[in-house]
Amino acid sequence: MTIAVGSLFASTISSPSPSLILGLTAIAALYASQWLIASVRCRSKRIADWVDNEPLLLMAGRTFLDENLRRANLTRSDVHGKLREANAFNYDQVLAVIFETTGDVSVLHSPDPDSRVDMEILQDVIDADQLKDAAAALSESKSN
Repeated sequence: MTIAVGSLFASTISSPSPSLILGLTAIAALYASQWLIASVRCRSKRIADWVDNEPLLLMAGRTFLDENLRRANLTRSDVHGKLREANAFNYDQVLAVIFETTGDVSVLHSPDPDSRVDMEILQDVIDADQLKDAAAALSESKSN
């Protein structure tokens, strides 16, 4: 939305062919269509499911989910950058890395290696069940 409005505004101001009224009308139409989609999305689960992305689990504990990285068009290097940005010092601190619906990457981490993520926080995250599996494997390896 920001890029589209900026582009319309710049082309309206910088060139004489689209008039100011035409450019402002286009910007108003863009805002109106965004408002319409947002309001319909809030009223209809079917539309929301069609329009919205779902969050996607990229790492479960210290395990990369390579198929999900491909689905999100991200690399391990991209995730490494997000881990550094979140001040995660080692993989043992990582509880989960999630590709959010906004395109942001969230890193859930803790200095306590026995920390667990409340599964309600991961509601609607694709493959969140793999985090449960990773936690079970970790606790099993600690007991051995």
